[in-house]
Amino acid sequence: MAMLRTIKPKNARSKRALDAREPQLVENEKTAIFVKGEKTSEPVRIAMKDLHALKLPHSINFNKKNPIHPFDVDPSRGLQSLEFFSNKNDASLFVVGMHSKKRPNDLVWVRCFDGQVLDMIEMGLEKAVPMSEFKTTKMAPGHRFLMCFQSSLFSSHPSYILLKSMLLDFYNGHEIDQIPLEGLEAVMTVTAGPLKNESTSTMEPTDGKVDLVVDAGKEDLPLVHLRVYTAKATAAAGTKKPQVTLSEMGPRLDFRIRRIKFPAEEMMQQALKRAKMEKKDIEKGQGKKRKNIETDAMGDLIGKIHMGKQELKNLQSRKMKGLKDPNVSAKKRSSDETPLSGGGEGRGKEKRARKAANADVSMSD
Repeated sequence: MAMLRTIKPKNARSKRALDAREPQLVENEKTAIFVKGEKTSEPVRIAMKDLHALKLPHSINFNKKNPIHPFDVDPSRGLQSLEFFSNKNDASLFVVGMHSKKRPNDLVWVRCFDGQVLDMIEMGLEKAVPMSEFKTTKMAPGHRFLMCFQSSLFSSHPSYILLKSMLLDFYNGHEIDQIPLEGLEAVMTVTAGPLKNESTSTMEPTDGKVDLVVDAGKEDLPLVHLRVYTAKATAAAGTKKPQVTLSEMGPRLDFRIRRIKFPAEEMMQQALKRAKMEKKDIEKGQGKKRKNIETDAMGDLIGKIHMGKQELKNLQSRKMKGLKDPNVSAKKRSSDETPLSGGGEGRGKEKRARKAANADVSMSD
């Protein structure tokens, strides 16, 4: 796979485009790319299509098949291709769909940092029901989910901790204390059952020096159930709080964790670094020094424009005869008919007298 060449900006517009790809104090929402392997199955295609729809508009779907094997020892067969796609499309998230006899119905979730693969988690689909099977109202693209993780494993087991981090990063989830029920539109629940024998878990996230690939399928981990619901708030009798009703909109996915590539400790520390920035700078101007720009409670930018005093009386408007004041027109006509001061009427009489005298002289001659 050929590497991308370094582009030197030729004008200000291209320089701004390159600067936008550099690390920012407040990053934009991450873009995800859905890639099909050399061979896929119907459950894999269903899952990728619906997961792509849930991620819109920050999602790219590759229609062509690609010879990609993310967990292959040879980097040219997997990691290099993903890193090439990441740099070319300015994307840091991937979902690779594959199918083989050894690992059927395979989905690999990949996360990148600084153009390099950070970590990966492989999941085998056990069940996939598309959104088209649920005759319910779908949510509008671009809305965020209320994400609910229902199991103690998501805070104790390394494999499920990584899965939770991956899903939250994928759908831009943030932990918050409260949420307005009126603005709640969709809910995603991720549920996992208890371990059969908790004392047999030997998973370690990383050794601190090199990336560690672990086959979690050998532990016989419990299934993970992913469900998506639309929420509708209605007024409840006898209380001010609205009543929220959930309707499943799909997809309905059941999968089991297989192989995992944990991130290297040094690379993870670099990915978690944050620049020092005051809270007011984050809320006003999205991390940039911008005057008169604020962010409201919904995350929308509000700009304030200062203008000088407007003289509306001097505003040039279209003059129409029907809109003229008749009283003003009458006064103007009367002023035009008024004789000029200084004896204008007398001068007219003198002029007529001179004309008559000249006529008499010519007749006498």
